[in-house]
Amino acid sequence: MTATTSTGQDPYAGSRETTEGRVYTVTGGDWDQTFGSDLTGEERLVVNMGPQHPSTHGVLRLVLDLEGETVTKARVVIGYLHTGIEKNTEYRTWTQGTTFVTRMDYLSPLFNEAGYCMAVEKLLGIEVPQRAQTIRVLVMEINRIASHLVCLATGGMELGALTGMTNGFREREMCLDLLEEITGLRMNHAYIRPGGVAQDLPPGAEQSIREWLRVMPGQLAGYHQMLTAQPIWQRRLKDVGYLDVSGCLALGVTGPPLRATGLAWDLRKIEPYLGYETYDFEVPTADTSDAWGRFLVRMAEMHESLRIVEQALDRLEPGPVMVEDRKIAWPAQLSLGADGMGNSLDHVRHIMGTSMEALIHHFKLVTEGFRVPAGQVYVPVESPRGELGYHVVSDGSTRPWRVHVRDPSFVNLQATAAMSEGGMIADVIAAIASLDPVMGGVDR
Repeated sequence: MTATTSTGQDPYAGSRETTEGRVYTVTGGDWDQTFGSDLTGEERLVVNMGPQHPSTHGVLRLVLDLEGETVTKARVVIGYLHTGIEKNTEYRTWTQGTTFVTRMDYLSPLFNEAGYCMAVEKLLGIEVPQRAQTIRVLVMEINRIASHLVCLATGGMELGALTGMTNGFREREMCLDLLEEITGLRMNHAYIRPGGVAQDLPPGAEQSIREWLRVMPGQLAGYHQMLTAQPIWQRRLKDVGYLDVSGCLALGVTGPPLRATGLAWDLRKIEPYLGYETYDFEVPTADTSDAWGRFLVRMAEMHESLRIVEQALDRLEPGPVMVEDRKIAWPAQLSLGADGMGNSLDHVRHIMGTSMEALIHHFKLVTEGFRVPAGQVYVPVESPRGELGYHVVSDGSTRPWRVHVRDPSFVNLQATAAMSEGGMIADVIAAIASLDPVMGGVDR
């Protein structure tokens, strides 16, 4: 084998010809050009925090300029968890897209599913049955509590409150047990489907949720006893990561960080969906504009979510959980069968033994999918981290032409520099934790 090397103009990229074709090699070495050129003072130090770091919420890299313990510049480097989920949806049917988007923000998968499916339903011009809408609200609010508990737990771990971490994950297990009972999975459920939900609530689920509603208020009160009045916890959060309402609006920051500035901006109230305008709940706010206010807002939001779950249970009425149009509904017979996939034995017996037409239809629905009229829509939902928006474009085929997501973690991360510069390096941890970013949503 013979090979020649050509470096060209780039000192960090090279190529060589081989019998297999041209092979390109790209190396690192951009540190001096990108970050080292402005190191003018002797007391100045540039450090990497992450991407392998227990306090950067996944694979997030922070490049910090330090003068002593003070942060003079903070830069966020993302992309280490890139999955290409948005692009992958273009090569799957509309229903299969649900299994991709649920893995974006993996701490709030049901919100991804809901936003995506509501966008598809808007393109289709269909209305989801009332029972399915209520079930969606029910599981989303359970998921909101589970997500906020992870924020509390990981934030506690990063600041040294290890009991907060163990207790947070303990209560989260209770939430995931409920979601597993309802959907069959603890995470990445693919439970919300275009047209409704994959299956109805299983027997006993309502009783399990009511028992959970009885226990959870006391468990949440324990966090106030353990953390809220704790002097060290207060000192680590108060006046840390300051970002006022004008800063949030300039950067597009939404969710608890925005509501901690005193602005009661919640899409469930501002632009209601799934009947949220008929539920009785408040939008918690704070006026501190810091990590402390964000903690208080999330604690209050969990109590409000419990109220919504209880109301959703009370208004559940018998009815279908999927649209009646058999050209859209999939699985075609929505009752959990022996295969665990939603195909009941009666439906399998029907398509395999009595109706060739039904078998053909089922085969085409599963393999080819349904067509969605050409057009584009943008549908936002209020995720635990803020505005989660789905811009979905259809060219009239059985697959999306484009799916682009406005993920709140991605947008909110812009605030890192504004919240961190001028503060102590230890406060960077608290500031990032108060944003509650999930890198699966950032690097989708």
